[in-house]
Amino acid sequence: MSSVEDYELLDSGEFQKLERFGPIVLRRPCAQALWPPQLQPRQWQGATASFQRRQQQQQWQDRHQLPESWIVQVAGIRFELRSTDFGHLGIFPEQRSSWLQIRELCRQFAHRHGRPARTLNLFAYSGGSSLAAAQGGSEVCHVDASKGMVQWARENAAHNQLQNAPIRWIVDDVMRFLKREERRERLYDLIILDPPSYGRGAQGEIFKIEEHLGPLLAQLANLISAEPIGVLLSCHTPEFTGLSLNHLLAHHFGPEGQRSHGELLLEGAPKVRPVPSGHFCWWLGKGNSPP
Repeated sequence: MSSVEDYELLDSGEFQKLERFGPIVLRRPCAQALWPPQLQPRQWQGATASFQRRQQQQQWQDRHQLPESWIVQVAGIRFELRSTDFGHLGIFPEQRSSWLQIRELCRQFAHRHGRPARTLNLFAYSGGSSLAAAQGGSEVCHVDASKGMVQWARENAAHNQLQNAPIRWIVDDVMRFLKREERRERLYDLIILDPPSYGRGAQGEIFKIEEHLGPLLAQLANLISAEPIGVLLSCHTPEFTGLSLNHLLAHHFGPEGQRSHGELLLEGAPKVRPVPSGHFCWWLGKGNSPP
């Protein structure tokens, strides 16, 4: 796997972050960046484009300087990026460490069991975790309520020569899909989910993390295999800390599993302050350990 990394946090501060995505440098809002920047103002002013939120309005500045799309590689995965109207690009680079772990855990499982792992990725966005699992030899079920995002993920699969990999691309409400999977008695060795604070399903269904995450995990406990890799739960909702996620997974999947939790981080060079960007928790089944 190539060691090329096209993402780099350059600086942060005064509620903003400065990031490099390949040849493109972007300045975007960052509510967690409470501290002063380290770089000089002229270095921030050299950004290719910026995205701003002011008085309930959000817009790009110098968007015309951005290509319609461009390719970057992060954690050995190629992503096609685009500037969306919400300031997103089609990648959450704070998940980089998770992608590395997913790939290696799937490889270890296949070596140990003599068959591919079966991975379920929910709220799967542009496919980073799905593609990492597929690179590790896993069979993957990729689920997202947005038809456009599933198509974007399929395009990312092609960028990684995974267009013929055993990936099921599902456009559906997560809760409705899981009920069907339970009736089919389909089990998974690795379950990955990164639920939003608030979302809408394919047919307008409402998802509120404070109301629906517990029932969702209860349903997923019925879909985990007898000798699983485990469960990776992450989220960007501030109230749901790593310890909170740890307690949730222990309750629904059992206290005997090995658990580790922490913050998702945007990172750059050693002297650049990492930026906290959400939380995660792993629950690993017997015989598995974080790579």
